[in-house]
Amino acid sequence: MIRKVRNRPRTTREELVNDMKRAGITISKVTVGRTVCRHGFKSCIARKVPLLKSSHVQARLKFANDHLDDPEEAWEKVMWSDETKIELFGLNFTRCFWRKKKEELHPKNTIPTVKHGGGNIMLWRCFSTKGTGRLHCIKERMNGAMYCEILSNNLLPSVRALKMGRGWVLQHDNDPKHTARITKEWLRKKHIKVLEWPSQSPDLNPIENLWRELKLHVVQRQPRNLTDLEEICMEEWAKIPIAVCANLVKNYRKRLTSVTANKGFCTKYYH
Repeated sequence: MIRKVRNRPRTTREELVNDMKRAGITISKVTVGRTVCRHGFKSCIARKVPLLKSSHVQARLKFANDHLDDPEEAWEKVMWSDETKIELFGLNFTRCFWRKKKEELHPKNTIPTVKHGGGNIMLWRCFSTKGTGRLHCIKERMNGAMYCEILSNNLLPSVRALKMGRGWVLQHDNDPKHTARITKEWLRKKHIKVLEWPSQSPDLNPIENLWRELKLHVVQRQPRNLTDLEEICMEEWAKIPIAVCANLVKNYRKRLTSVTANKGFCTKYYH
């Protein structure tokens, strides 16, 4: 029974009961659960992670090995960036609360939801070890040309404001807008060096941690509409302490060692 759980983690208690029954042993689901727990296993909800093909795994391993010995100063020169969609009511993730019996439907004990999340906004943001850069709300469907405008109006001012100096490097993923010919040409004309990035690797981008930090603060302020949501996101992003940003970059090597330890597959840093 334990061998099957070890080899096939998604095996259900009912399947184990049936296996034992075919072997001539009658056992209950409760006993199965207790037995499996006694051997160090516990039932958990599977975490959702990006689908990694063999090529992705190899690229992630190569990136980690190539940069494993890079000095901390090298990562201090990186401007991390990303785009993210945020839903208005999608922020209301499950939370525990205290209530009396038969009060589960009282308004104060419920979380209101609407179809399709009540609308959403798309955000572009960047940060470095010196703090957060500009947060930009994308109003239209983005293409390569629009992405270049965002970089021009938000990335470059952020680099100047954070005093990145010479030799800084831009990090962005392999989204088609980022690898479009017009984008590459713009980056070449501006003499901007881009960090070669392995696909399907959000766990290698520390900006994901800041995104989680932002969402926690936005949830507490309970935005009422999309305009409210955008304003609150802008305010809370600017409030993220420089120390938080610096610490994420300082500990970047741990992400790389996690990738190598996990043989290229997703790490604990994926949220």
